[in-house]
Amino acid sequence: MNYQQILYEVDGLVATVTLNRPTRMNALTKVMEVELRSAIEAAGRDSSVRVIVLVGAGKAFCAGMDMDELEVLPPEDIRAEEWMRPYDMNRRADYQTRYSYFPATPKPIISAVNGAAAGLGLIMALYSDFRIASETAVFSTAFAKRGLIAEHGIAWILPRIVGHAAAMDLLLTSRKVTAQEALSIGLVSRLVPPDELMPAVRTLAKSLASEVSPRSVRVMKRQFWEAPYQTLGEAIELANAEMVVSLQSEDFKEGVRHFIEKRPAQFTGK
Repeated sequence: MNYQQILYEVDGLVATVTLNRPTRMNALTKVMEVELRSAIEAAGRDSSVRVIVLVGAGKAFCAGMDMDELEVLPPEDIRAEEWMRPYDMNRRADYQTRYSYFPATPKPIISAVNGAAAGLGLIMALYSDFRIASETAVFSTAFAKRGLIAEHGIAWILPRIVGHAAAMDLLLTSRKVTAQEALSIGLVSRLVPPDELMPAVRTLAKSLASEVSPRSVRVMKRQFWEAPYQTLGEAIELANAEMVVSLQSEDFKEGVRHFIEKRPAQFTGK
């Protein structure tokens, strides 16, 4: 696919998706939305890719929906047929919606929050598996200041990450949250100086791609995102079933061999 508003690059085992509208703070358009989903799903299918990095071009991550498009957005757009996908029996229905598809992608997704992450930009970061931010990043839910509501599942996912009280604060006030506060409430896992953000993210991505079993990562990601819908007993039952399969996998055999032989692992994901 020839992309107009994103950049897509594969380097080694890592795919990097860059939101590429820097003069508009990477504000989301319908074109970018379609291209982003295409790129994420392409990386998910690509057997040569083990990790996905999402970042914004320029000084922002994503400032939310482009205001020019938001101003003329028809109310029925949220249910428009063009955004619907055929039901995939291999994915939980919860993770097949317009923005919640990140958890269904079998590869870990790292959001490198290099600047402002507001509205839909924040939602994309929340659905990612890692959030590493620049010390100059700023976060905002933004919706209440636009006369909108808690969109696209943020009322479900935000409290699970930062807790009920902090989530209510961020949603109802729509105030700006500094990177330091974001770290203190668990919204991000790590802060780094702006010029060290991408080197730090690439180091993590390469570690995930080469030092741990991609099969283990794939299964654990699914376990993690399934857990909110399970009882403890169901989570244990799934873990037990997956343990039987993992003990028969090539990656398990390699995990034991490379430890005994004291050499770098050569995982295949099988």
